[in-house]
Amino acid sequence: MMRSNKILRFLALAAFAVAVASAPRQSTLAAQNETGSIEFVARVTPTDARPEPVRKFTFYLLKKSYAEIRAEAEQAQPKPDQESFISKLGVSDQLKVWMKQNNTMELTSPEIIKLLTADTILAIPEFKDAYFRANNGMARGLPRPRFKEIDRTQNPEKYTKQKAEYQVALHKFIESNPLTVEGTETELATVTPHLVWARLQNSYRQQMERRVPELAQTKYFVAMADTDLEGRGMMNRIPAGNYWLSTLGLEAAAGDARLNWDVQVAVQPGQASRVELTNLNASLWRGSALR
Repeated sequence: MMRSNKILRFLALAAFAVAVASAPRQSTLAAQNETGSIEFVARVTPTDARPEPVRKFTFYLLKKSYAEIRAEAEQAQPKPDQESFISKLGVSDQLKVWMKQNNTMELTSPEIIKLLTADTILAIPEFKDAYFRANNGMARGLPRPRFKEIDRTQNPEKYTKQKAEYQVALHKFIESNPLTVEGTETELATVTPHLVWARLQNSYRQQMERRVPELAQTKYFVAMADTDLEGRGMMNRIPAGNYWLSTLGLEAAAGDARLNWDVQVAVQPGQASRVELTNLNASLWRGSALR
């Protein structure tokens, strides 16, 4: 009887030891059954050439698409608003309205000449002053004002009549001599705001180029992997769910082609999801064929 009890006790201890030893393995198997993996290959096809593998390139797995992450960053820090920028400029209200209506702040481009009609030049102080400076050397032909400032108070009727006559004569002269408008744009260099606006936009782009990848890697990062010499990469033990395989806006190059990816991928428990990254599913496809 005592011998039987010892045998039963030994068998119980042995069973307990086996159970303890197998627990981590069972836990590992359970975890593996709840996760999956991603196997991907990335290739870039230049114009009129064969596909080339994207070698030694880092890919990121994100919980949110890179495009949506960019939108989130831009919502938190909105782009500079052109109308608000124009409204704050130290120029005449007439010029502000004109820039908004024509959607331009580049006042020194020769293209602006076609927009400078006689009405526009006479209605906007900056354009009128620039027109006169451009034609300052004209000996004769350009109408001269007859009204005098002293008559504004002493003889207002005369002042108003002569000023109106001068405006009519000047309007007629500009319409009859369109070549005199040329060169006006060069005299607008001191008031054109396009360079300041360009610097403001460039500064914003640089901020987003830093902020969006930072947000992706700190808030939405899941995994990362580098491709091998064949352009292949793998990510293991990824919880089941929907993700985005992304290059964080960085471009993979081959020949004339420049690509980046932001591709959705679904991970199933205990399965390997396979993804081919090509020109067809790239977020950006730039090559000579598109230029």
